[in-house]
Amino acid sequence: MIVVGVDGSETAFGAAQVAAELARALGAKLHIVSAYRRSGKREIVGPGGDQWYDGDADLAVADARKTAVRLGGGDLEITTATSYGKPADILIQEAERLEARMIVVGNVRMQGPGRALGSVANSVVHHAPCDVHIVKTT
Repeated sequence: MIVVGVDGSETAFGAAQVAAELARALGAKLHIVSAYRRSGKREIVGPGGDQWYDGDADLAVADARKTAVRLGGGDLEITTATSYGKPADILIQEAERLEARMIVVGNVRMQGPGRALGSVANSVVHHAPCDVHIVKTT
């Protein structure tokens, strides 16, 4: 199982494309995850890759499913999930729950001024229960 997070951005989709390629090459399943926060409206909170929905869970579900449709086809088995919380925490929890082989993340906010605020990739690397592949998406 390979776990990848999406937030509706093209950089997240780039990481998901690499995750799909890796899953196909390794004969693994792909699990697409989207994090959200509860609220009555949709809004992206935070710069770069450390984004989550300040809105309805249905919007996060839609992003995960759209990504699965864009990546699907062939012999790749794809599952999706959404969960309340911060993206890095959710990726780590899903990887633990599924006993994932790998988490794939983009490199958004790993360099430049944004790195002072932290990044999903940095948090995942320090706490992942499995290998982490960081995709150059910026």
